Amino acid sequence: MDIKDKITEQSSQFDHLEQMSVSELLQHINEEDAGVANAVRRAIPQIVPFVEAIEERMKRGGRLFYIGAGTSGRLGVLDASELPPTFGVPDTWVIGLIAGGDEALRRAVEKAEDIPEKGWVDLLEYHPTADDTILGIAASGTTPYVLGAIQKARQNGLLTGCITSNHHTPLAQAVAYPIETIVGPEFVTGSSRMKSGTAQKMVLNMISTSLMIRLGRVEGNRMVKMQLTNAKLVDRGTRMLQDMLGLSYDEAQQRLLEAGSVDIACQNP
Repeated sequence: MDIKDKITEQSSQFDHLEQMSVSELLQHINEEDAGVANAVRRAIPQIVPFVEAIEERMKRGGRLFYIGAGTSGRLGVLDASELPPTFGVPDTWVIGLIAGGDEALRRAVEKAEDIPEKGWVDLLEYHPTADDTILGIAASGTTPYVLGAIQKARQNGLLTGCITSNHHTPLAQAVAYPIETIVGPEFVTGSSRMKSGTAQKMVLNMISTSLMIRLGRVEGNRMVKMQLTNAKLVDRGTRMLQDMLGLSYDEAQQRLLEAGSVDIACQNP
């Protein structure tokens, strides 16, 4: 795929950025961001069957892997890391892989994304099975680390999907379920950490949250299985029990701390 064909590399609709005031910069960035939700909405028909397919596999014990480089990799690791405390699931249910490993979460690792074989090597550490799913995240749709892992994963029977910000990329062609969030050129030409990254974050939220709900980790609209890892979450759980059981704050907190989670506290009145 030639660079000239990538929407993510097309010139910004704005120029002479360095001559803009702070107010102008912020307003124009916000104007560009306003279109991201619509781009994600247009991709929902692509997201639905992918989530349904993942759900089937996770109910059989399969896992979901996110894999990406740079911003894309960091967003995958972020989403995966937030699921255990939010929904009380093991950290083995959804796993984020990033080119260059954990060091790349804080600083760029030179050329880590350019090695096609390394993504599959990193995935092999988790002993993948045919019930597992791998979601490649790459705004360009051409990142070698991601593309190489996806190709090997599909050959080995894993369910494959991707999130890209370009049409008809090699990555989209390599997966069973391509998700294309076409957000247009970035405010700073080529800076896919901006609109493309925002779209990726939104889609990851949609996928993981929908899966957690479908897998029984939410009741009503409440995170009843969340981990009580800090005072804020204990307070939130206490107030949930107050609403659900009609208890005083102190009674609800005592019951919550004894049970360890909101759902168990409700099951043992």
